[in-house]
Amino acid sequence: MRPAAFTIAIAAAVTLAPPLSAQARSTPTSLPPDFDAYVARVMKTFQVPGVAVAIVKDGRVVLARGYGVKKLGLPAPVTPHTRFGIASNTKLFTATALGILVEDGKVEWDAPVIRYLPDFAMYDPWVTREITVRDLLVHRSGLGLGAGDLLWWPASTYDRKEIVHRLRFIRPATSFRSAYAYDNVLYQVAGELVEAVTGQSWERFMSSRVLARLGMTESNVSHADMSGPDVAATHAEVDGIVRPIAPFTGESTNPAGGINATATDMAKWMIVQLDSGRLADGSRLFTPATTRQLWRIVTPLSAPPPPAELSWTGANFRGYALGVNVTEYQGRKMLTHTGGLPGYVSQVTMIPELELGIAVLTNQESGEAFESITLRALDAYLGVPAHDYPAIFAKINDAARVRARAAESRAAAKRDSASGPSLPLAGYAGKYRDAWYGDITIADENGKLVMRFSHTPDLVGDLVHWQHDTFVVRWRDRELRADAYVTFALEPDGTIERATMQAVSPLTDFSFDFQDLELRPVRSDGPS
Repeated sequence: MRPAAFTIAIAAAVTLAPPLSAQARSTPTSLPPDFDAYVARVMKTFQVPGVAVAIVKDGRVVLARGYGVKKLGLPAPVTPHTRFGIASNTKLFTATALGILVEDGKVEWDAPVIRYLPDFAMYDPWVTREITVRDLLVHRSGLGLGAGDLLWWPASTYDRKEIVHRLRFIRPATSFRSAYAYDNVLYQVAGELVEAVTGQSWERFMSSRVLARLGMTESNVSHADMSGPDVAATHAEVDGIVRPIAPFTGESTNPAGGINATATDMAKWMIVQLDSGRLADGSRLFTPATTRQLWRIVTPLSAPPPPAELSWTGANFRGYALGVNVTEYQGRKMLTHTGGLPGYVSQVTMIPELELGIAVLTNQESGEAFESITLRALDAYLGVPAHDYPAIFAKINDAARVRARAAESRAAAKRDSASGPSLPLAGYAGKYRDAWYGDITIADENGKLVMRFSHTPDLVGDLVHWQHDTFVVRWRDRELRADAYVTFALEPDGTIERATMQAVSPLTDFSFDFQDLELRPVRSDGPS
């Protein structure tokens, strides 16, 4: 799943935490007395209906608390036992599952994926032979940002096996292991690998070998399983108004982001991670050797300076380990990850040296909210001056919106509104096929063009002429917030050679990877 929109800490832990130093022991051991009021202010500033916060320190739960309401307009409060989708914070769970299988002798980190999944293939045969289990988890495969996400986002008719099969048709954006680009689809491959070596689905293995042993009895492993009375509803800003929206229910991508959890259960998860796999009864979920693997940077990243408003958050290093980012904050190594789904965003942050973990779960798409809460807690435990994070992030958010509106205005200003399409509207209608996605259709319905993605029921939209041979597809489901340009290229004889797409707004979620589509007219019917 997508990382949330704004994240400071993309960091990792490189080694196991050493014993607490005298300096670490002298740091504060409690939250500021106004923390609850501070969370309430954050929620009001960023229009977040409900938040759950879990904080652990030195192997104990400091805080597991709910704030606000589960759904706008209803009084039911968020509790420590309210379930939220944690989205990409699932990735460390999947990496941990593979670590357990390494300890079981069923998997090797640096063995080729095809040893376990002989039919697996990437676009480049050499990459197919060389890509390893470790490579599935660290975003350096050569795929572009979010490549292939349209196979499952919005929820599609493709199952996980078909998605994995279709990876062989996605052209790489860079050479293998040369660049970082966040992806979700290779975590689906990891899920298939779990099934191949255990005979159990990722969902069953995760439930029995990880969540059950952790005592995470309030959590589950499926986007679609949000049953029960204590579940946070999903909210987002649509057309300028924060309101309830439909949750994501696709099942194919559970290994990348399907866990739903509570503050109480996330506290258990962080305690075990920070104690190198030791469970409450003294047994181990995994060993310190696996912790070293999980927390070691594999894909180094640049550490650009933060916004001027957050100058003290700068880091000297950052990188991606196995399902978790590694960086530093105030001179301390920090592990962190964000998660985002329609209506849910979250952040999990751990500082191993201090045995400190912070999880913030929300039911509205505001990364600024979880950043504000996380940083306030971090500053308290590090004994550094507090900052007015709600005001800072509100300013940054406002500036981002201004830039997005300016980009859209520039595009509109360049529009040749007097131009018309080269063909009659019916000339653009027909079936089109992309090598990795499959078929989409454009139909002439009562003199208007309608686009439908064959395997994605929610992607139905009306094509509105923009200029020349470019249209804008306005999705009928306005909760998608992902309108896109559709541009047709013509052959010399006036027939359509291909169509390409591009998101209209720079704020469109990157999982709408329209830019990777190359839609060719289907001259004769065949597999889609």
